[in-house]
Amino acid sequence: MTQKPAGALKTTGADMRDSTIEKLIAAFEEAAQRDEDGTEFWNARDLLGLLDYSKWDNFVLVIDKAKIACKNSGQPIENHFADAGKKVALGSGAERMIEDISLTRYACYLVAQNADSRKRPVAFAQTYFAIQTRRQEIHDGAETRHTPLSEDQKRLLLREEIKTHNKNLASAASAAGVIKPMDFAIFQNKGYEGLYGGLDKLGIQRRKHLTSKQNILDHMGSTELAANLFRATQTEEKLRRENIQGKQSANAAHFQVGRQVRRAIQDIGGTMPENLPAAEDVAKVSRRLNKAISNTSKKRGDGD
Repeated sequence: MTQKPAGALKTTGADMRDSTIEKLIAAFEEAAQRDEDGTEFWNARDLLGLLDYSKWDNFVLVIDKAKIACKNSGQPIENHFADAGKKVALGSGAERMIEDISLTRYACYLVAQNADSRKRPVAFAQTYFAIQTRRQEIHDGAETRHTPLSEDQKRLLLREEIKTHNKNLASAASAAGVIKPMDFAIFQNKGYEGLYGGLDKLGIQRRKHLTSKQNILDHMGSTELAANLFRATQTEEKLRRENIQGKQSANAAHFQVGRQVRRAIQDIGGTMPENLPAAEDVAKVSRRLNKAISNTSKKRGDGD
């Protein structure tokens, strides 16, 4: 695989602690490389810095967990993790080879999911690679992969991710002692209250002029969905990492994470989620996009 020269990346995870998500995304894309066949990959050494890690040995442990996740997902590890070497300059002017690993976009996603989510670059990367990996799965072909996603497409991708992570969050909450449906409803509201400045589910529905039967997640734009995905993933991680037990402690943890996500939005000058407008029902968006895909396929078939 063709390597970029050592030191080509000027931005590290540490440099971006107080930066915007957009700059982080740009740094990830800048780190991407292509081999002789045009296949996209990242160097693990570059990803280490972007995810705010300083020691290679610690990062290798994260990669090992990602490999296990890759195997458990039914994907061959060798298709996504390739051993590689990287030249580094020594003080004497000589160079030596150091261990490195070439990672596909899917491998980067798995690494981010298994990294320390207390690091802000890791937390943002989890959402970023989730979107980008699903995008690559849907859009097969180099030209299509570089086409920017529309708002509708981003909403559909994020909504599906939240469905998955809400199941994981429910599992973590159950392990903490949140068992009964009413208790889980209270637990969910605590997360919303932290993120939405005190508003619970009903308050959010009223604020956005939705009925009590309309699912608020189905009427969120991509920005709001991303914030809630961040809330869900970080709460699950906190519950499991700290082995939190008891309904009250779990509720407090969910509220705390929601509030921290809210502060992160404030730090980057974003719009508070309660002030974002309600969006079209995602089910209608899905039907519209599927219809457009179907019509496109029919037109291509007519032209053959």
